[in-house]
Amino acid sequence: MFHDILRLLLLPLERYSPVNVDSSDSEDDLSESTPFAKHSRVHLYQQPEEDDELFPAVTPGADLWTTFRTRLRYYVPVFRWLPHYSMDGFGHDFIAGLTVACLIIPQSLSYATALAHLDPIHGLYSAFIPGIIYSIFGTSRQLSVGPEALVSMLVGSAIAQQQHAIGSTDPKTGLAIGVIITLFVGLFTFFLGFVRLGFLDSVLSRALLRGFITAVAVVIIIEQSITLFGLKELAEHAGIGEQSSTVDKLAFIFANFGEIHLLTTVVSFSSIIFLLTFGSIKKRFTKLPFLQFVPEILLCVIMYTVLTGVFRWDKDGLAILGAMESGGLQMPSFPSAPEGVSVRSLFGTSVLISIIGFVESIVITKQYATKHNYSVSPNRELVAMGVSNIFGGLFQAIPAFGSLSRSKINDKAGARTQLAGFITALFVLLAIFFLLPYFFYLPKPVLAGIICVAALSLLSEAPHDLKFMWQIHAWSDLGLLLLTFVATICVSVEAGTLIAIALSFLLVIKTSTYPRITIMGRMPGTKGKFRPIKDYPGIAEHIDGVLIVKVEEGLYFANTGQLKDRLHRLEVFGDMSVHPSEEARLNPVSHVIFDVENMPSLDASAAQILLEIVLAYHARDIKVYFVKLRENSRELFIKSDLLERAGGDRHFFRRTADAMDYIERETLSLTESEVQV
Repeated sequence: MFHDILRLLLLPLERYSPVNVDSSDSEDDLSESTPFAKHSRVHLYQQPEEDDELFPAVTPGADLWTTFRTRLRYYVPVFRWLPHYSMDGFGHDFIAGLTVACLIIPQSLSYATALAHLDPIHGLYSAFIPGIIYSIFGTSRQLSVGPEALVSMLVGSAIAQQQHAIGSTDPKTGLAIGVIITLFVGLFTFFLGFVRLGFLDSVLSRALLRGFITAVAVVIIIEQSITLFGLKELAEHAGIGEQSSTVDKLAFIFANFGEIHLLTTVVSFSSIIFLLTFGSIKKRFTKLPFLQFVPEILLCVIMYTVLTGVFRWDKDGLAILGAMESGGLQMPSFPSAPEGVSVRSLFGTSVLISIIGFVESIVITKQYATKHNYSVSPNRELVAMGVSNIFGGLFQAIPAFGSLSRSKINDKAGARTQLAGFITALFVLLAIFFLLPYFFYLPKPVLAGIICVAALSLLSEAPHDLKFMWQIHAWSDLGLLLLTFVATICVSVEAGTLIAIALSFLLVIKTSTYPRITIMGRMPGTKGKFRPIKDYPGIAEHIDGVLIVKVEEGLYFANTGQLKDRLHRLEVFGDMSVHPSEEARLNPVSHVIFDVENMPSLDASAAQILLEIVLAYHARDIKVYFVKLRENSRELFIKSDLLERAGGDRHFFRRTADAMDYIERETLSLTESEVQV
């Protein structure tokens, strides 16, 4: 009975068959993004359709255990690569894991403390738990998963807003809010992967995202500047906190610039100069491999921690991290929402974090999948990150996603498989148990400096994108970028996030509902050669009394709503760029030819609208013709009575030239009849 039920559940997935598959083959050796990949190993898998990327191959009629094992290897990738792991690559993975650990440990402390405003241990939890889970479920071999500056900033902002709303500054309340956000992020991200919405990274506008990311980088730098100048206590007395706008914080810094703490300022900016200089040296001396693996962030943390402990700068007013117990991992538990906290608001923030975090991560994932010629699935990446954050939330972690800087180091250090991420997580675990007391004298301004350097890296691509948009006169994209930037700076990070995502979806909806149709003209000196008038301005000629419309895509309910209006404007002006308030530019039309060669399909709604268009033309004594109708569409034309209403087979032709010949003969016949009368 159990076997029959399990077989029934697995039956919908049995859609593709392996071709000469042996147990050592890996589908990840095929890259979806490289044209030669699918030919590199011809005895692996038949190429599935794009819409079926979640359905792995199973031999029809395979027994239950074989089917289950195949599914398991697909949905839990560790069972695919680990049994065939070669020890030849262990040295590379170990070095990569250790190198990234030296970076992620101080980053985790910084992001949790200065951005999320939680105890440092929760940043390490975010590097450990999601790192372990992603190495099991993730498909990317180079992606480094852990806390990120952008995501941590959003979490800290949400915590501050909720605490301000309920009038509480209790650290336990902030932790509960942060953990709930992490759980919501995990659940929502998992849901996106489960319903196969991995295409979201292609939906968000690059201009909007660039404006948002640039603004967040500026927000982070301004916020951390209060710590960099040693103005934290003064800001609290002045009522400047996380709930304050970026403009208020900037005004506060300028107003109290004379009150800066000199030692704090020297320590913080010298740490920034150290990190930037070391990074510049790495870029300049790329031929020195050992230099690329030197963890400058860890060196900076160790150096200033030792200096502070030796010279006791903390007694001179330098803020330090203080006592942290290495209590190990907490038992997993479900947090309860503190009284007065808006769970709905937390879920809204989680949705924004999930989308932003996934988009940033999948860009990195695809980049390294292309570089190393293996495949990744956006849907399975969503599932992997969702599960990672669900477990992270149970263990009091903040949300974790992929990091570009850490992934780049992971790749340069030689990461071959997901084992590198697993090793990184193990080193983080050692830090959780044994290393936290050694960070007692770590200056908080140094952590703020580390965050500022990370924010500067977010700004690095903005000049290039701005220059490119200016160069090609992409004023609309530039306007959207500036709109998102100003909203994020002047209102809030949440407002900027919401605007970036909402406008991206509105642009997609606008584009998808705008039918792509082109008016065709006859090339001079020819009888049967027609070209788009917009592509040959002043050359392709309008045919008096005849409108030739080429449909460039399939028609369905979403993109046919504006079809009537567009056809009317083309009939009157011959060009969609002409404002509808102007006078008509074309003579009245008596014949309309639809070239539907590039219309692969249409649905019932589109057929009904086409029928209404044909009847409206006939009511005005305008005859309608169709050219190059496909067989799959012809059946729907017949069933909907569209073929007969358009004039039957007499008004359907194989070429536009044939339709023009018919119109000219018919016009000539009518003229002769009128002369005889």
